[in-house]
Amino acid sequence: MWATVPRLLALHRYLVLGTVDPAGNPWVTPVFYAADGEHRVLWVSSPDSRHSRNIAACPTVAVTVFDTHAPIGQAEALYLEATGSMVNDQGCTVAVELLNARLPTGRQLATRDLAPEGPLRVYQANVTRHYVLIRGGDSRFDNVTDTRLPVESP
Repeated sequence: MWATVPRLLALHRYLVLGTVDPAGNPWVTPVFYAADGEHRVLWVSSPDSRHSRNIAACPTVAVTVFDTHAPIGQAEALYLEATGSMVNDQGCTVAVELLNARLPTGRQLATRDLAPEGPLRVYQANVTRHYVLIRGGDSRFDNVTDTRLPVESP
């Protein structure tokens, strides 16, 4: 089942990021991402966005990667538990290269987009747990309803 993790991370472009504010109010948002292996995902955001402010206050995040166009009953999904943070200056070059490799020509991030000149910062989710969706009625499992199966790298 682990093979689902790198496959879905490479296949999709957007993830749903779940954060919580200090009062415990949840917030979810879609973000374009690039994976750095199976244990880190990267994106850019304004530090003033609600999810970025939430990460600064409460860094525990949840991530879901899935295909919104999948036919009913054929969905695959990846769920991640992670710790979110801003990428430090030393790590930004590699992170931006990974993001730019996934962006179309003419849409790549430039120096003017990122701090200190621009409004955006690079963020990361360092993954602590991976889960994959097991659809209800999957003959390999004894489950009637959809469930999440924890998976670990080999």
